[in-house]
Amino acid sequence: MSVEAYVFIECEHAKSKEVLEKLVKIGGVKEARIVTGPYDLIALVAASNFKVLGDVVISKIQLINHVKRTLTNVVIE
Repeated sequence: MSVEAYVFIECEHAKSKEVLEKLVKIGGVKEARIVTGPYDLIALVAASNFKVLGDVVISKIQLINHVKRTLTNVVIE
């Protein structure tokens, strides 16, 4: 079973580009964009299962310098 999720990322002020550069190098991140609104970036993440997805978000994305908070939305269809 494979899963995909959109991860909404809030960064420290004026750090979106720096976070984006690191984000796109993470395995499983299929796409990432800087956006407007309450979050600064949105990333599409693919993983083989929910555990791997959680590991990518918690152990990789959330540990990028200047990431303040994430919100993960799993794709259901």
